[in-house]
Amino acid sequence: MSTGRPKASSRETISEAACELFLERGYERTAVADIAARAGVSRSSFFNYFESKAAILWAGFDARIDELTKRLDDTGLREAVESIASDFTPDALALAFKNADAMQVGDELERDAGLRQARIAAAISQRLRAQGVGALRADVVGAAHAGAVMAAVRQWAQDGAGRRPLSVRLGDALDIARLTLA
Repeated sequence: MSTGRPKASSRETISEAACELFLERGYERTAVADIAARAGVSRSSFFNYFESKAAILWAGFDARIDELTKRLDDTGLREAVESIASDFTPDALALAFKNADAMQVGDELERDAGLRQARIAAAISQRLRAQGVGALRADVVGAAHAGAVMAAVRQWAQDGAGRRPLSVRLGDALDIARLTLA
């Protein structure tokens, strides 16, 4: 086992190794040490890139939520929400949603998706409240938009993430959310 830097980006290498192992063994039966060994990095190097096993699946999406939160102050609501899908390419998260049963990661995905959905909803609600929107309306609009984001990501992954850009699927979901809020 080599503990030096792999040829490709260590983050990508670790992510690929984890997904392979999740497909082979299942999520719960794969330890961080197994992932590090498969990726050819030390356990401590693993933690330089990811804070946990779950973070492998969600790191890219979490960064997009952070960006969405920042953009809420500078752009319109829809534009900020749509930014989460900008140039989104298939990654470990899409693979996990598509292969949740094979990876035995369904419960983990649903729990963690709920946490991300709540983060998005709270960020939107907070922005709307700061603009003088009432609490109930702000919370409902935030929840609707966050639900649209997560529904779009799930559906995009299930459809085969490479077929259609996530931005198109998210646009459709936001249109539906807008209609339900009219």
